[in-house]
Amino acid sequence: MSDLLNLTINQQNKLIKESKISCKELVEETINHIKKYDREINSFINFDEKSSLDNAKNIDKKISDHEIKIGLLTGLPVLLKDNISTKNIETTAGSKILKGYIPPYDSYVTEKIMKENGILIGKGNLDEFAMGSSNETSFFGNVKNPWDKKRVPGGSSGGPAAAVSAGFASYSLGSDTGGSIRQPASLCGVSGMKPTYGLVSRYGLIAFASSLDQIGPIARSAEDCGEILNVISGKDTNDSTSIKRDFGDFNEYINNSVENLKIGVPREYLDNVDSEIKESFQESLEKFSDLGAEIVDLSLPLTEYALDVYYIIAPSEASSNLSRFDGVKYGHRSSKGNTALENMSLSRSEGFGEEVKRRIMIGTYTLSAGYYDAYYKKAQQIRTLIIDEFKETFKKVDVLLTPTSPSIAFKLGERTDDPIKMYQSDLCTIPINIAGLPAISIPGGFYKKMPIGIQLIGPQMGDQKVLQFANQFQQNTSWHKHFPKL
Repeated sequence: MSDLLNLTINQQNKLIKESKISCKELVEETINHIKKYDREINSFINFDEKSSLDNAKNIDKKISDHEIKIGLLTGLPVLLKDNISTKNIETTAGSKILKGYIPPYDSYVTEKIMKENGILIGKGNLDEFAMGSSNETSFFGNVKNPWDKKRVPGGSSGGPAAAVSAGFASYSLGSDTGGSIRQPASLCGVSGMKPTYGLVSRYGLIAFASSLDQIGPIARSAEDCGEILNVISGKDTNDSTSIKRDFGDFNEYINNSVENLKIGVPREYLDNVDSEIKESFQESLEKFSDLGAEIVDLSLPLTEYALDVYYIIAPSEASSNLSRFDGVKYGHRSSKGNTALENMSLSRSEGFGEEVKRRIMIGTYTLSAGYYDAYYKKAQQIRTLIIDEFKETFKKVDVLLTPTSPSIAFKLGERTDDPIKMYQSDLCTIPINIAGLPAISIPGGFYKKMPIGIQLIGPQMGDQKVLQFANQFQQNTSWHKHFPKL
């Protein structure tokens, strides 16, 4: 991979500002790299070479004519997960049922990126409707891990994570419902952040589970993630759950020392992880200790219920959200039925994949009469207890540190016939979505030449603290500076 494509967004931006490279040159090099290698990785659903080049040339002209100032994201190629709406560009959510759907509007984050003169290089492959932990449920085929093409990249944001890892984009945006940014970031050896729930508007994100979904950045470093949050966060009148709060610069404290600050290590998060992950995690703890942080052993006993709670709440909300896909308004429509009801049923049967159907059925069951109180209502009550447990814990420590994934990237096809084992891939990430907390996964080691991620978790609105700890770790390690050999 070209050294240029290995650079962080800050480093690429500096080269453009100093006129050492043009936007066109960066985009051309990125396009050539994609054309050479993505046929093996399959990280794109939609790749528009012509528009990317035209936009780059146009931005270069505006810079030379002094029509625009060079912002941090100006001229940098970005990949958007294909459940993020893009006006006049197909947006499929990785599903047959939305193949050919062209949104008439941009999402909030798309607008924000375009206002900064970012260049949309394409739309990223994902598990269908963001339901999966391996990127094997996409209608558009599996994404492969750039570090080992026989292994999964993680999911559901497998395409965006693989693309950043492979140098196909300067950064990407994904969505995280139960770990869908952090887990693939971990398995692909990049940095990926789920912000506090509501920090980034979900307007234009194709909904999976509305109380859990959150858009966030995937990039080469924690510092890059903070810079991207500076652009895409903010109150949006189109999303009533978005937060109205002035955070200032998310990277304002990123260079502050972590000396005498407290890192909590919840022992439950180490119960079901592989031994090599534990070993690498222990080394990360020692690094933080060397930096002066105080390590605090603690317990979060309600963690054992998080997976069960998630797989009641998420499918329930998915069942409601996906009811809009009826084969009438947009997307795939069957013509085999004799009545409108038959056409609707067939459209859904033909358009949805097996994992999506499984979750819709689970959600419909848990919301049905006689079962709502026993399952959905009970899950929401336990969710409140989990939120309260985290709140009490953050009175004692500044951040929590855990592994991101219980294992390194597993082999393609290894867990497709075992949904429970697949769901357990998100054991360390799901509780954070349930509580609406900010968390980042950053590279923390290797095993069998595959990346291992560590996860830093903060209290609600503690995004800056999470970035501070992550950056201090990266300033004193080099794990995030390793790149796959394609």
